[in-house]
This record gives sequence, C-alpha cells and structure tokens, in this order.
Amino acid sequence: MHLRFVFLALLSLLGMNCGGPPAAESERPTRPNIVLVMADDMGWGQTGYYNHPLLKTPNLDAMAANGLRLDRFYAGAPVCSPTRATVMTGRQHDRTGVKDHGYALRRQEQTIARVLREAGYATGHFGKWHLNGLRGPGVPILAGDIYSPGEFGFETWLSVTNFFDMNPLMSRQGNFEEFAGDSSEIIVAEALQYIQAMHEAGKPSFTVIWYGSPHDPFLASEDDREGFSDIDASSEHHYGELVAMDRSIGTLRSGLRELGIAEDTLVWFNSDNGGLPGIKLGSVGGLRGFKGALYEGGIRVPAIIEWPAGIVQPRSTSYPAATMDIFPTLVELLGLPGESLTMPTDGSSIAGLFEGELGRRAKPIPFRFRGSLALIDNEYKLLALQPDPEDFQLYNLKTDAKETHDLYASEADVAARLKTQLEAWNQSVEASVLGGDYPTNSVAPDPEPRFWMTHEAYEPYLEEWRERPEYASRIARGR
Repeated sequence: MHLRFVFLALLSLLGMNCGGPPAAESERPTRPNIVLVMADDMGWGQTGYYNHPLLKTPNLDAMAANGLRLDRFYAGAPVCSPTRATVMTGRQHDRTGVKDHGYALRRQEQTIARVLREAGYATGHFGKWHLNGLRGPGVPILAGDIYSPGEFGFETWLSVTNFFDMNPLMSRQGNFEEFAGDSSEIIVAEALQYIQAMHEAGKPSFTVIWYGSPHDPFLASEDDREGFSDIDASSEHHYGELVAMDRSIGTLRSGLRELGIAEDTLVWFNSDNGGLPGIKLGSVGGLRGFKGALYEGGIRVPAIIEWPAGIVQPRSTSYPAATMDIFPTLVELLGLPGESLTMPTDGSSIAGLFEGELGRRAKPIPFRFRGSLALIDNEYKLLALQPDPEDFQLYNLKTDAKETHDLYASEADVAARLKTQLEAWNQSVEASVLGGDYPTNSVAPDPEPRFWMTHEAYEPYLEEWRERPEYASRIARGR
C-alpha cells in the first residue's frame, strides 16, 4: 500500500479532519462521500462530449470537464446483472454466481457496501438492483427477500428488482411506495435526501444510484422528447429518457454543491453495458457490436469520475479501466485492509490515475460471457467467441478501435502470450465457480433465475398489478 494512504488512514483513525481546499495530497478528505451512478443500456457514443449527432448531455459534459473522463472504460459484462456483480465485488461475475442477467449474487461474496459500512459509512441503494434472481420488469423488492440490497450491506434502500420507467412502484426496505414522474429524477431526489440526512448526522455516505434508463420499454415525457420528432417513436423516447437522466445528473451535482459537500464527494458515473441496436443515429459511436457482445460496442461504456478534492486537474485519459476496478480503487483510497476484497480479485486500483497518467496497465481486463472469452491488455484485445471458442481474434485497439483488422495470424507472439494468460485465468474462474474462493471450499445453494410473475410471494399482487401498463402484458404471458 502506498505510504500516503497509510498516512491518511492513520489520520482518519485519530479523528483528524483533512477536508478543505485540495492544496496538497495530504489535505485530501480521508473519508469522502462516495456516489456510484450507473445508467442502464447507455452506449459509449451517447454523450455530447463524444459529439453525438443529435443527443445533448450538458450535465455529463460539465461533469467530464470538471473531473476525470475515462475514454476506455469497460463494463464488466455486456449485460446488466453481471456488471452489477463486478461493481459490488471487484470480481468477474461468473466467480460470484451471476453468470447472466437475472442471476442472484452469492451471499458468500464480500461486497463493497458491507466493507464500507464496517468502515463507518452510511450505505444506501436507490433504483435498479437485479441481483436477487428475478427476471421481468422491475417490481418492488419484498421485505423478506434474502437477496435484497439490505442483505448485501445497504442500511437504506429504495429499490426495484430490474428496469423501471415513469411513475414507478418501488420498495423502501420492503414497504411498497408509488411515485409520480420520471424515474431518474425520483431516485436522485431520494438519494439527495439521504445524503443530506447523513451529512447532517456527521456520517460519510456511500450511495449507489442505479438508473432504469434508457432501458426499454422506452417512455419519456413530451418535453424531454422535444427535438427528436424526426426519428422513429422508439428512438425518440429512448433519447428522451437520456435527456431526463442527464438532467438528474445536474440535479445531483447542484444538490451536492448546495449541501456544501461537492468538494469532498467522489461521484463515479458509468453505464452497465454497451448500447442498443436499432437506435437511430447510433448508440455506440461507431464501435463494433452492441449489448450482449464482447466486441467494443457491447462493453466499452461512458465513464466519468468527479472528485474536486481528489482530482484537481480535470482531463481525459485512455488508460483502460473497468467496473471491476471500482471496489479495489476505493479500498486503496480509504486505506482499507487488503483482505476487504475476496481473492482472486479481477480488478485493480486506479487511484493513482487521479493524480496523473499511470503508463501501461499491469493487470489485463478479462471477460467471460455465455461461453465466450476476451482479454484486454492495454492496446491489445484477444477474443475467443462462441460458437467456436477456438476461433481466436486479435485486435490492436489503439489503431483499430472498431475491430476491423484481425491480427491473430500476423502477430503470433502477442496472440500466443495472451492466449496463455486467458486460458490460465479461465481455469481460475472455473475453480471459483465451484466455490474454491470461500472458507467452506464449496458453494451454498442459490436460486436459478425465474420471472417474478411465477413467484409465489408475488401472487397476492398480480390482480392489482394487471392494471399497471408496465406489468399488464408480462403478467398475461407469465414472463
């Protein structure tokens, strides 16, 4: 561990306040407030700062201009639940039991919320969860759900099982509440109330805001759709959801300033997977592939870290990083013990990147999804895709971000090195899948994914929810 983080940790234990203007490293706040924000199905190209031809995102643009813009940031998987598992654990999602969307996170996993709660943070989750083994549009999480946010370290939660849209029905720690308005604005307003309450109580807060936008079914207000009338209705509503989401980012940032804690609050924004096909004028900025694919369009996502007291020189970086890095980064920043992380951990800390460029990344970024594999080692990316995982592809992302020129045959030495690394890593994941990372050396039984409409605990609500537009057709189909 770097000496400066040991020093900061000691100051924290002694109760010393190191807040205030960031004049020097040692004056950074020892326990900043932390806010993790994640969009749902927002593609890499869907920001103003990447010059989208139609969509404007003034608040994300302002955040990027005042923080660290990560131009090569990767979701841990090309779909939502697995990526959320990587954020919570710092580990590749198959290790955690979340091998696809709708799988439950193993209760044996150590989570970032548990660790920060034990370190004295107030912990809150707001929005989409999708780590409790239920599929289908988002519904309120039951009070007795043993895979709820509360079971994984969140003291406070206002959450739904999956994606959610206008006028959502949500669960406040098991109590169902109906809201009116845009879902992005609702959860940001609730999160800000929570952050304020914790600030007034003198506690640092760890707050997770996971949007339901711009996931389908797309539904945006008339005002937010203004300017998109020349495209198809589906794309129009999709962009309208992003407009509302961006506006809520502005609400979050201004709310932190009004509370007087923006300087000492680390806000980390990213999407959970790549963009969607069929969206007019594109969602992935010309990259290859979309959500569900291990090509760049399926896993490279927009990402920004804003922390005025800790990132004093705003800039953009091409350093490769991923959602698996979030947990290790916070462990280092807060001076927490290394055993806070379950081993093996697939992410690595990028805390040093807050002060300047780090050069080459030491640990490659690995992917494993539905039988396909990928490994990103700085400029190189090796892929082994289904239906023939022995059919390898190699790309140089520095010169070929769109993955059009396969170098597997022409750069045989690089390909052989990465193939050896990828195969060894994949074997370690197999050991994790069998429970080798836990003290019991075994896996406790977890539920298989199921649609909530077939779950006996939700049966009492089905008749009432048939009248809700987001559930009606799903209840009729049972999925």
